[in-house]
Amino acid sequence: MIELHAWPTPNGVKISIMLEECGTPFKSVPIDIRNGAQFDPEFLKISPNNKIPAIVDPDGPGGKPISLFESGAILIYLAEKTGKFIPADPVRRYECLEWLMFQMAGVGPMFGQYNHFNNYAQDKIQYAIDRYSKESDRLMGVLDRRLAEVEYLAGEYSIVDMANWAWLRGYEKRKGLADFSNVKRWFDAIAARPGAQRGAAWMSKEREVSKAAGVTDKLREVYFGATQHQRR
Repeated sequence: MIELHAWPTPNGVKISIMLEECGTPFKSVPIDIRNGAQFDPEFLKISPNNKIPAIVDPDGPGGKPISLFESGAILIYLAEKTGKFIPADPVRRYECLEWLMFQMAGVGPMFGQYNHFNNYAQDKIQYAIDRYSKESDRLMGVLDRRLAEVEYLAGEYSIVDMANWAWLRGYEKRKGLADFSNVKRWFDAIAARPGAQRGAAWMSKEREVSKAAGVTDKLREVYFGATQHQRR
């Protein structure tokens, strides 16, 4: 059984959605990033960049165990392992990978930076907030134009839709999708899928328990260092 080492962030949810959509049994191994669990030595053995998610598959290529980190690589691996949610047609396949890289290099980092500067940074730098907010909006426009041409980002529903949708959930809650009608049509179609619903709900209870425990200061310490408060 595949082990999913993750936390219910957008990158973690990408993988839980894929596993649910494929009907692949998996074991959840919570990595509570709010408490710095991503720096535990055991986790670093499978994710040397101390980022979630990571997976361990005891039945990897050739029947041998394999561990993988980086959510995009994990999605491609699971798609190839199961033969699901990646186009068979070569052109569509490269379109899928193209838009997956778009998410990895654009949507994830830019949306993440906006969330960081707007919600976590102790020093509110308006320039940074505006910069990443505007870039997030620009990327939404790119997606909207693409989705005016196709039903899903690679033509058919695939890993690239799961990857982008996991990140757009936060945008939809923050700003709504009224200005991007094509994205909204696509977003609602994925939201109606039972596999996406189950994947999105994965470990949400654990995250809320962690949030209620008051770990925000610990999260800041993990990312900024314990001396931040001394500098203020």
